[in-house]
Amino acid sequence: MDPKLAAAKAALKYVESGYVVGVGSGSTALVFLNELAEAIKGGLISNVRLVATSTETEYEIVRLGLGELLRYPWQVNGITVAVDGADEVDEGKNLVKGGGGALTREKIIDYWADEFIVIVDESKLVDKVPSRHPIPIEVVPYAWPMVKAKLEKEYGGSAELRYSSSKRGPVVTDNCNYVIDYRPSLRIEPSEGERIIKGIPGVVEVGLFNGLKVSRVIVGKSDGSVYEFK
Repeated sequence: MDPKLAAAKAALKYVESGYVVGVGSGSTALVFLNELAEAIKGGLISNVRLVATSTETEYEIVRLGLGELLRYPWQVNGITVAVDGADEVDEGKNLVKGGGGALTREKIIDYWADEFIVIVDESKLVDKVPSRHPIPIEVVPYAWPMVKAKLEKEYGGSAELRYSSSKRGPVVTDNCNYVIDYRPSLRIEPSEGERIIKGIPGVVEVGLFNGLKVSRVIVGKSDGSVYEFK
């Protein structure tokens, strides 16, 4: 079994009828959405509402025939459980997220949830985040040069505006902002980095997610088995 599918199936046991489900973005989260859709259509789960973390996920919810279950944050009183993927996860459950540019809406929904479940395959595990991936930072377009200069001058490393591979110009998020990919020259402690970077004027959100906000991590292995840590 594909490790992403194994992790998605394991996460499904934490979803019950009547829940408000935050549905993440990215390839692994969309595998989970497909499994959830099958459970709903098969009558195993009923009376759920789905809150998407990106327009991509909204589209997939509608494409799967679940459009009538789609809700926006102002239409619900809370999120019972959020299931999302990650670009990197360490043993402290700290995450790097935002490779797809949806970090702000992901953090809003994931942090709001009563239970936040992360599903990944083994390739996403690292000793300490950030490791192999840059830290995505969503910024107000007007401010991106100042944010870049501030990061590089005070904290070292390189901060690059993310450009689209399929259109001219910078990547534009669902919130009409830009994304800076930051590679620090020194080790950053995730919770401190989240606080410091978000405090820079012009920064909307940072793709460091505090492990204290994560309820459990489900890891899919290449042999189709899974294990969890929390």
